[in-house]
Amino acid sequence: MKIFTFAMMLLTLSAFVQAQQLKPYDPSRDAMKQIDQAVALAQQSGRYVLCQVGYNACPWCIRFAQYADTCQAVRQLIDSNFVYIHVNYSKENRNPEAMKRLANPARFGFPVFVILNEKGQPIHIQNSAYLEEGKGYSKNLVLGFLRYWTPAAVTTLK
Repeated sequence: MKIFTFAMMLLTLSAFVQAQQLKPYDPSRDAMKQIDQAVALAQQSGRYVLCQVGYNACPWCIRFAQYADTCQAVRQLIDSNFVYIHVNYSKENRNPEAMKRLANPARFGFPVFVILNEKGQPIHIQNSAYLEEGKGYSKNLVLGFLRYWTPAAVTTLK
């Protein structure tokens, strides 16, 4: 009986941890403050901000968040070049001020990615549908998108 109880506790804990990992968006969070903090960190570290706009009930939003965490090449490229944040857009909180600041990206569907430069200005909005492949994301397309919008790539083009 003790083994069964212990196993059930482990299952419950595992489900709790997994549920927390599957909710990268926080409707109660002040998105404007979140963006300001990310821009400040990006300025200090010579990176840009990668905003993933979406909501927790969006399967493709969760799918990309998981993909970005588990694909080593994508994770490394993001960590080296971007401050990566999840900006909530849901029934609970549409964050209208933040959406205006991000150039109203919701028009592209979810998730949608907004790249902010070191001044916090939107320099690119990426419709995530162009990064999909089958029931997931294409490693080549995602890496290509991210590489084109690194600070080094954008600076080289100037």
